[in-house]
Amino acid sequence: MDTYTFHKMKLTWLDGGVNFLDGGTMFGVVPKALWSRRYEVDDQNLIELRTDPILLSYEGKHILIDSGIGKGKLTDKQKRNLGVRSETKVAESLSEIGLQVTDIDMILMTHLHNDHAAGLTEWRDGELVSVFPNAKIYVSQIEWDEMRNPNIRSKNTYWKENWEPIIEQVETFEGQQTILPGIEMIHTGGHSDGHSVIKLTQNGETILHMGDIMPTHAHSNPLWVLAYDDYPMTSIFAKERLMKEALPNRYRFIFYHDAVYRLVQWDESGKEITESVNCSAISK
Repeated sequence: MDTYTFHKMKLTWLDGGVNFLDGGTMFGVVPKALWSRRYEVDDQNLIELRTDPILLSYEGKHILIDSGIGKGKLTDKQKRNLGVRSETKVAESLSEIGLQVTDIDMILMTHLHNDHAAGLTEWRDGELVSVFPNAKIYVSQIEWDEMRNPNIRSKNTYWKENWEPIIEQVETFEGQQTILPGIEMIHTGGHSDGHSVIKLTQNGETILHMGDIMPTHAHSNPLWVLAYDDYPMTSIFAKERLMKEALPNRYRFIFYHDAVYRLVQWDESGKEITESVNCSAISK
């Protein structure tokens, strides 16, 4: 597993699964001639995307960012349509480092789309149950409200199977919330109405988890947003604001979906990568 030490925090990327999606959809109106220079695409126009939760080990707590694509909940047709090549192996990843799902104290959800939230629940003895029964699950109030009452568009990704078993574990916030000193969730909207980013701060340095307003390093341009975004202009404005803050202050960025890099740091221009952690995960 890929790891990164950030002062008192240790970050470990767990195996949350992998899917291959249409590159045009992942880059919206950006021409393929441009985005394909920055992210590998196959002859079917598909790009590889990880769905890997990040384990934060910090102040004696075990904290996850997002939960993986789940396992045993999709039909063969759904797997084909969603490009799922490998399902979640988060429990197995935790076991490799001496932990169990019951050891997770908190889960920070950037949003609750199926590819991020399906790993919260699983079928066990014919019943849907919480995978992480001891964890407090943080998500924006706007996202939680839409998860339970989706609209005609969002009902295709906000599934009751992903929220009904964990309803008693959820704690919501509005605007922003400090989870622990150095860990902050900030509502941005954009990709979904309730989408949030996560800001990690240690010793005057910062790491940003941009969720799905920057799903991969190739999406660093504020104008490069997904066709999946419910509110693309909100994504653009939020990303532009965050990048204006991040680049001159040399923030690092971490990713849930990137199959190339786990972490990058750009120079002040945003054009040259000055530090990186490669993704060593191999699709099966």
